Order: sequence, then C-alpha cells, then structure tokens
Amino acid sequence: MFRFNKFLRDEKAAGVVELILIIVVLIGIVLIFKKQLTELVNDIFDTITDEAGKV
Repeated sequence: MFRFNKFLRDEKAAGVVELILIIVVLIGIVLIFKKQLTELVNDIFDTITDEAGKV
C-alpha cells in the first residue's frame, strides 16, 4: 500500500504525459493544415530558386 501511495504522489510521469500531449497536438495541427503548409514551403523554395538564379 505504501508503494502505491508513493506512486500516486510521484510527479515525474506528469512531465512525460505533458510532452506526449504537446507532440500529439503538433501532429494534429500539421495534419489539419498539411495542404497550406505544403503550399507555403513550395512557394518559399520557388522564391529561393528564382532569387538564386538572379545572382
């Protein structure tokens, strides 16, 4: 019983759970805005390519 109470008061696992939740939220945002992010990255690389050709 003492070990179980000690386990319940231990807060080390809370940091791991928070980190996992943050990662899940970030993955969800990427999946939701995948099309917009892809277009943005492609536009950025197109601009870089065009500007590099001028130099």
